[in-house]
Amino acid sequence: MLPTPREPGHYRVGMVCLGNICRSPMADVVLRAKVAAAGLDDVVTVDSCGTGGWHVGHPMDDRAADTLREAGYDGSAHRAQQFAHTWLDDHDLLLAMDRSNLDDVGGPSDRVRLLRDLDPEGSGDVPDPYYGGTQGFLEVLAMVERSCDVLVDELTALPVR
Repeated sequence: MLPTPREPGHYRVGMVCLGNICRSPMADVVLRAKVAAAGLDDVVTVDSCGTGGWHVGHPMDDRAADTLREAGYDGSAHRAQQFAHTWLDDHDLLLAMDRSNLDDVGGPSDRVRLLRDLDPEGSGDVPDPYYGGTQGFLEVLAMVERSCDVLVDELTALPVR
């Protein structure tokens, strides 16, 4: 069950990881595409950030972008942002990629949780693929797609129209 929108007629979802160049931008791009396919892009806004500021302004990791492109998504517009505590008030729902990210944004609450809490194949962390190979990015994409499918179903059921 998703928290109610802060603003009637609109819902804002933020994805959070460490550097905002791998996991959270992949989740951002996938959710945006699925929201658009469901006809919700006029009422649901999606963005992403990282808890660290090392990559602010940079595009996503080439391997993440390639994985998305090969699956039919376009992540070329992404530029990394850093989490600020205003995100807690500006978003209806923040979804962290792992427990460390969750702790960095203040811990779980009704509006802050792990992305994989929505994964029908099991909850837990979305592993960071940064230091691995292609398979890690493919695994992240699969987790993100499953979780985002559930999220879009829940967004469709919200009274945001």
